[in-house]
Amino acid sequence: MSLSTARSFLSEAGYGEQELDANSALMELDKGLRSGKLGEQCEAVVLFPKLFQKYPFPILINSAFLKLADIFRLGNNFLRLCVLKVTQQSEKHLEKILNVDEFVKRIFSVIHSNDPVARAITLRMLGSMASIIPERKNAHHSIRQSLDSHDNVEVEAAIFAAASFSAQSKDFATGICNKISEMIQGLDTPVDLKLKLIPIMQHMHHDASLASSSRQLLQHLVTSYPSTQMVIVTLHTFTQLATSSLIDIPKQIQLLLHYLKEDPRKAVKRLSINDLKLLAKKAPHLWTKENTQALCECALSIPYNSLKLGMLSVLSTLSGTIAIKQYFSPVTGSTPTPSRPTDLVRLAQECCYHSNLAVAAHGVTVLSNIAISCLENDLLQLEQDTVLVVESLLVLCSQDDSTIAQATLKTALASLAKLLKSRPHLSQAAVEFLLCQLHSARDSARVLMCHALAAIAMQQPVLGEGMLGDLLDLYRVAGTSTSDKQQELLVSLATVIFVASQASLSAEVKTVVKQQLDSVANGWTVYRIARQASRMGCHQLSSELYQSLRTRVASEHFYFWLNSLKEFSQAEQCLSGLADGDYSGTMGAIADALRSYQKGIASLTAASTPLSPLTFQCEYVKLRIDMLQALSQLICTCNSLKTSPPPAIATTIALASGNELQRCGRISTQMRLSMDEFRNLATRYADLYQSSFDADSATLRNVELQQQSCLLISYVVESLILDPHTASFQEYSTLGSAQAENEYERHMMSVFNRVLEEVETLSRKHPPVSYLHTGCLCDAVIALLKVPLSFERYFFQKLQSTSIKASLALSPSPRSPNEPIAVQNNQQLTLKVEGVVQHGSAPGLFRKIQSVCLNVSSTLQSKSGQEYKISSDTKTNDIEQRVEPHNDYFSTQFLLNFSTLGNHSVTVEASVVDCSGIEWKTGPKTTIAIKSLEDPYSQQLRHQQAQQAVPQPGPQRTVYGRFQ
Repeated sequence: MSLSTARSFLSEAGYGEQELDANSALMELDKGLRSGKLGEQCEAVVLFPKLFQKYPFPILINSAFLKLADIFRLGNNFLRLCVLKVTQQSEKHLEKILNVDEFVKRIFSVIHSNDPVARAITLRMLGSMASIIPERKNAHHSIRQSLDSHDNVEVEAAIFAAASFSAQSKDFATGICNKISEMIQGLDTPVDLKLKLIPIMQHMHHDASLASSSRQLLQHLVTSYPSTQMVIVTLHTFTQLATSSLIDIPKQIQLLLHYLKEDPRKAVKRLSINDLKLLAKKAPHLWTKENTQALCECALSIPYNSLKLGMLSVLSTLSGTIAIKQYFSPVTGSTPTPSRPTDLVRLAQECCYHSNLAVAAHGVTVLSNIAISCLENDLLQLEQDTVLVVESLLVLCSQDDSTIAQATLKTALASLAKLLKSRPHLSQAAVEFLLCQLHSARDSARVLMCHALAAIAMQQPVLGEGMLGDLLDLYRVAGTSTSDKQQELLVSLATVIFVASQASLSAEVKTVVKQQLDSVANGWTVYRIARQASRMGCHQLSSELYQSLRTRVASEHFYFWLNSLKEFSQAEQCLSGLADGDYSGTMGAIADALRSYQKGIASLTAASTPLSPLTFQCEYVKLRIDMLQALSQLICTCNSLKTSPPPAIATTIALASGNELQRCGRISTQMRLSMDEFRNLATRYADLYQSSFDADSATLRNVELQQQSCLLISYVVESLILDPHTASFQEYSTLGSAQAENEYERHMMSVFNRVLEEVETLSRKHPPVSYLHTGCLCDAVIALLKVPLSFERYFFQKLQSTSIKASLALSPSPRSPNEPIAVQNNQQLTLKVEGVVQHGSAPGLFRKIQSVCLNVSSTLQSKSGQEYKISSDTKTNDIEQRVEPHNDYFSTQFLLNFSTLGNHSVTVEASVVDCSGIEWKTGPKTTIAIKSLEDPYSQQLRHQQAQQAVPQPGPQRTVYGRFQ
């Protein structure tokens, strides 16, 4: 096989392709490394990062890096450069090298070469490896020597290595600091070399004294060398040192403001602005009122738009933090002054009407943040000014298709939505203005306006009905072509219409939407609109749209996916026409819905592939099916009070047994079973929640509401029928305080509150069990079913992807994979668990992994031989350990004891803990078989004891014995 075969090994395997093992890929790359052709060697070297990405485990990475080290030692400079690039690209895998000494020994041998270029590449290689060899004294010594070299390439490489080691090693940073200072201040050091040496000082933050001496040196440099380049490099190093040491940030803010105000050079001002923005993000709480005021004064007096834009971006960052409250808070001990516009407000108002749109966008952001955060006497005037400014920008930018105009419009609309969320009384006028502008705006601006209208309508549903007429008029004339802008506009307008309709689409709305989609929309647009309809609870329209799309896809998996969505929408549509008090009609609707759901789950299973198993979707639908079946069974149980009333002797049976529920007849037993079933469903919903680490917050909230629904029904059954005195519903203590984010949540929470009120009222007035109690229970079921189910984003789309790939290393190792591992009962099994965290395209979008929780447990499957007296705590293993992944890699070890003879099953389960301390059951879960054997010495001793315990047989009687 050739390198092309190795390249195919390392490419992503498609559906149905064979996944080949890592050893085969490494062998092919090794053949390329040993080739006599330089081109093949280089091609093999540059394929190693893909190998590490695909198989990121230490054994393979260790072997691969040792092979690369041999190439580095024996090859020419071009091969060494290729190995250097591979090492820099694979920096996070360096700590998985097991034989670090051997690897460094092979690399370091080149440092003694007579070729300065080879030495320079070696120094850069050592610098790239600084994270795993921070305290290697021979590397420190070589860097010191190379700083005195007469070859510029070698000196620059030594500077790179010095910076890398200074960031990792306190000893090296302390030792090299004086030498770097001497070189920077030395008259024989060229200026360009000084500019490269100065950034090393940003790493001198390991202790306070080192940081203080470095700061003094930088302070001396910035005053002694006033050239533009020197000041820029020194100031930026100053800022980086301050952000790392933290204690000098206030001084650094003052220094940067001084240069911003006093230094006339634009480049220095621009650098000061960039560093101030860095400090505003890093430590906004350290900005005093005087710092913000000085920045405002500079922005008011500066005549250059580019610099004014930079200062406003700093103020825009500060305005969304605690710094804005510090600016407007009165100074302690001062007398209150009459209310007047501050410099910050005046600056923001001036910039909002600036001819530069970027400046105006930052001005709007600052002004809206001030209006939201500060409670001033003239707040009403400030709010009105902010709304007027946003409206003027909307008028200006809605007619411009340029990138800067669209970015400004997006910023202004985001500020408006944020302002309206905190000041709801301004919403009506703002919505009317947006609807008016929609008719005359460009398509790109209309899309952004629709997003803003949808956000406002989600926050305040009462405004949705007023939007509907204008939105429909616009939708009729929106789709005139098949361009991307028009397609995006159709989706955005449809989304706003669904939000405004609040899951109850009229026939007119459906007709208008379908007509436009039939005329100009492509298949992807129709699918996106159908997906939005499913999310908003408009299931009749979504069912029709999925039906039209089924035959327009090329893959059978897509066909089954669309067919399952169609069936789910039809199932939910069956539940939309329920009427209060119509219990038989409700049972018929649930039966129809279950019929469609069963068809849908079959199609959904057929749509899954190994690359896309649709685990969440299948489990979510199964839970919905089981919940509908449980609700149907509950209504049947309630009806059984009429069809099978308590017998005449029920009271006597209750008195005899001491159980008051027996006077209700068989319904008490059925209700208890129903309550247990709903509690089991709530537990399964909780498990689904815990396994959905990559889900967005709206999807998790949806799953949580389904769980709360099950707990609510369980509580109602217990409170009304089974045990009214001890029933508690503590799970709802936090639900009322949660802020509803969409209409589905509002409907569900209103149903919860109404049901709880009815239950409380009924339980006070009437003793159980009467028709009033069963009627209240059935009404609660109908109230829950009447809320249209929302299929949230994670059901259709996964924006974040996180998985754990784990491997087990056993000592002693098994002879074959299928056989159980033999362990003597007086020994312990060493279990090493290592793994990598694999991410998709947007890691950490919703939540990040802080640690990996590994749980190892063992259970005895079958015993063998005689059981001896063994302490109970050694019979099974149950160990949990948390490890923090470093560069997405984690490793830990367990010692397992198998004192009980027999076959054991060991289960290793991984879960992740996010930054909030919440544990998520993501898996994987691995099981291995262990066979515990008796050790030879104990076995021999037991046999000896058994032989001694057996009585010796007497002398045998023979025919000759009678004559003796």
